[in-house]
Amino acid sequence: MKSVPHATSLRRAPVQRRSAERLTRILDACAALLDEVGYDALSTRAVATRAGVPIGSVYRFFGNKRQMADALAQRNLERYTEQVTGRLDGARPGDWRAAMDAVLDEYLSMKRTAPGFSLVDFGNQIPVGARHSEPNTRVADRLTDLLSAHLGRTPDEELRRVFLVAVESADTLVQLAFRVDPRGDEAIIHETRELLRAYLGRVLD
Repeated sequence: MKSVPHATSLRRAPVQRRSAERLTRILDACAALLDEVGYDALSTRAVATRAGVPIGSVYRFFGNKRQMADALAQRNLERYTEQVTGRLDGARPGDWRAAMDAVLDEYLSMKRTAPGFSLVDFGNQIPVGARHSEPNTRVADRLTDLLSAHLGRTPDEELRRVFLVAVESADTLVQLAFRVDPRGDEAIIHETRELLRAYLGRVLD
């Protein structure tokens, strides 16, 4: 799979298992606090307290809360990729509709259940409240590499452009669905699914 750039670099990568577990606790605490207090009230000290680690442990990995949010976004993308991969393993090779459902369903699941996801997403909301195209490009590149093998397609520039358009379109419509209803408006989600099927069918059928 093509390497996707990290949203940020850790000050120090965890080497030992204990250090990796500490980093996990820090990111888990960051995600929970984002849901509880929001980004503006988030602090590295509060994260350290919630994670049960010294404040120095947080600064060993991150210089500020923005870097923590970036790292959480990258972890979200890794977990999302793992979930989609698991779904594809049980799908019939070449069935792009089932693959598209997996991609959309797993994203909706994270929107509804993953702590902190509504604020940082895959980096699309960083700075919080803003939406930029670069994270969607990373997501589209990751999905192109992941889905091309499943679909028996060459991950060329045309396919990358098609998936980028699909990701950008779905992202905008899913955000709308969750503005209308905190759990995601089902009618808008249905329309999103139909739009993706119509658009992707031009290329993938």
